[in-house]
Amino acid sequence: MFIRNERSIKEFVQLYPVVATLVAINIVLYVFIDLIRLPIAVEFKFWGIGFNPAVTAGEYWRLITPIFLHGGLTHVLFNSFSLVLFGPALEKMLGKVKFILAYFGAGIAGNVGTYIMDPNSLTAHLGASGAIYGIFGIYMYMVAMRKDLIDQASTQIIVVIFLIGMVMTFIQPNINISAHVFGFLGGLALAPLMLIGVRAWSPWERRQPRRHDDGEVQFDPNRWQKKAKRKKIVTKVVWIIFGFLVLLGILSRMNII
Repeated sequence: MFIRNERSIKEFVQLYPVVATLVAINIVLYVFIDLIRLPIAVEFKFWGIGFNPAVTAGEYWRLITPIFLHGGLTHVLFNSFSLVLFGPALEKMLGKVKFILAYFGAGIAGNVGTYIMDPNSLTAHLGASGAIYGIFGIYMYMVAMRKDLIDQASTQIIVVIFLIGMVMTFIQPNINISAHVFGFLGGLALAPLMLIGVRAWSPWERRQPRRHDDGEVQFDPNRWQKKAKRKKIVTKVVWIIFGFLVLLGILSRMNII
């Protein structure tokens, strides 16, 4: 489920338009706000960042806009990579509309939870982590209640990464614990509704048999071994990249980089 095998960025965008759009928005806003520092973009961050006293004053859009904002390169890369890794299968399974509702529903739940836990907090917050943990919440519901929708290998991956993520949530400084926890609970609560009528999906389903010329050999006795080898290589690469981003995040939180 989580092995990316698209041949190009164009193919990825065509297959998963919602995930691709969300990642693009995250990166573009980061570039315009933190790198180029475009005045209108910086102003958007000022008016969009999560700030509980402002919500109390009636600025309810701040329960939504923080989902699109990030606090640095490591932050935006980590969330975007998580979305690219775990979002596509869920987008295909739920469909575009349900995926959007689940993503923003969990993200808003994370921000509402942050407000409920401390309405008077003067600490600003931002990031798509609540929405990402909402995706984990839906997958964890599958693991517990809809085993027909997730294979054993994917179950192991999602459980391990979720547990690591939750441990890091409580031991790293400057983490919005409420957003992670309430985002996860939001995804968990939305899962039964979102998964009604959903069937299992595999990224290999979209592959159409390629037409062969008359003189072309149509059967390769080693093709399954080759496919399994490619999957193992891709899996290792995914874990290496994920581990690197986790390490980068930890070092940045420790002010080492």
